[in-house]
Amino acid sequence: MAGSEQKEKIIRFYKGTEGAETAVKLVDLAEQVKRSQKFRLSGFLDPYGQEIAETVAANYPGIRVDFHGGYHGAERQRAMFMDEAFGGNPDFNIVVIKASWNGQFEHIGHRDVLGALMGQGIERDRIGDIIMGAATARILADEQMGTYLLDNLTQIGHSGVSCVLDDLSNIAPKEERCKEIRATVASLRVDSIAASGYGTSRSHAAADIAADKLRLNWQPVKNAAQAVKEGDVLSMRGRGRVEVVEIKGQTKKGRTVVVLKRYI
Repeated sequence: MAGSEQKEKIIRFYKGTEGAETAVKLVDLAEQVKRSQKFRLSGFLDPYGQEIAETVAANYPGIRVDFHGGYHGAERQRAMFMDEAFGGNPDFNIVVIKASWNGQFEHIGHRDVLGALMGQGIERDRIGDIIMGAATARILADEQMGTYLLDNLTQIGHSGVSCVLDDLSNIAPKEERCKEIRATVASLRVDSIAASGYGTSRSHAAADIAADKLRLNWQPVKNAAQAVKEGDVLSMRGRGRVEVVEIKGQTKKGRTVVVLKRYI
């Protein structure tokens, strides 16, 4: 397939979805790699963006993609597109900035930190995971943005903060806990699966969908009746991910047996 056809095919596939803008950026990177026969780095991608990057690489023979977010288990990661013939070992250029404040006077959460960063006009793809600690936040960023944060991130909410360059090795690998859930559901509607996976009622799940809190394969759920299939992943900030591992068939009463895994 000619390069222009590859490009148009991918962009057309994601057109009208939440991933449309990301797909355009990633296709442009792949095109640059094809021309230079070297490598290109993306900004930080969420898991859906990483899926798009894998799709892009799969459509460009001779180009592979690797991911890194600064530490093992990072949710937001940079994609590196590389020509398979390129012999170099390029760096992902990720640093971690540790912001500290006096925790006696104000509680600062993940949303506050992100809000302070966005309030400075920083684009989201310049920032990776934000890891909260006791009166601290470790902010993963590209090297250039890390330098900017050291000089300019002086306040979060009403609290003054001090920032230092930290070592990536100080970040503990993320350990996910996994719980297997066997359930019977009335249907394979996403609200039914979410209710079983997150241990809540179907009406509560429907309310989460209406509030745009639930993602299916990292895309917004359009409506509560949307169907799920084996291999699909539901995600909700603060409540982890639910993977549809197996759909086993029906009980005598006509309910569907499913095996789910919830990662916390």
